[in-house]
Amino acid sequence: MLIMMAGLPGTGKSTLAKELARLLPGFVLSKDVIRATLFPKPYIEYSTQQDDFCVKIILETAEYLLAKYPHEYVILDGRTFSKRYQVDQVVKVATRLNTPLKVIECVVSDETAKARIAQDFQQGTHVAANRTPELYAASKPRFEPIELPKLVLDTEQPLEVCVDACIRHIRQFSRES
Repeated sequence: MLIMMAGLPGTGKSTLAKELARLLPGFVLSKDVIRATLFPKPYIEYSTQQDDFCVKIILETAEYLLAKYPHEYVILDGRTFSKRYQVDQVVKVATRLNTPLKVIECVVSDETAKARIAQDFQQGTHVAANRTPELYAASKPRFEPIELPKLVLDTEQPLEVCVDACIRHIRQFSRES
């Protein structure tokens, strides 16, 4: 199964993705980690072009993993999926592989997102150096609604509650088949 973690920066996508990968089990493919691995620091530019390039590699990796290990969970992380074309790219991969796709959209209050981002920035715990409260504020008005069936999850709830909701959402597929 392909799982797409969507939502603005600071909404808890990565934290949730890591915990889901541990419990399901599965693989997390993160745009931010891929970028940091592929590009030396002076060449990291946080542009749409570089984002799209990294996601292309992630989707090719997801295709490879799902073709080789069809019963695994591949979790896509590190992109907001705030544009329709970004969501459409994932849908195309899932369709091509005849693989179920589950969408989890993480949301929190503006205050919580900005506080999480500021804390990560101060502590240097997030791999993306452009992840700032200003990025969050600039991204929010440009976020296009995701028109697919999805779980919208308020990640201000305890992690265990969020994980349980995600697991129920993911396993719902087997009951629908």
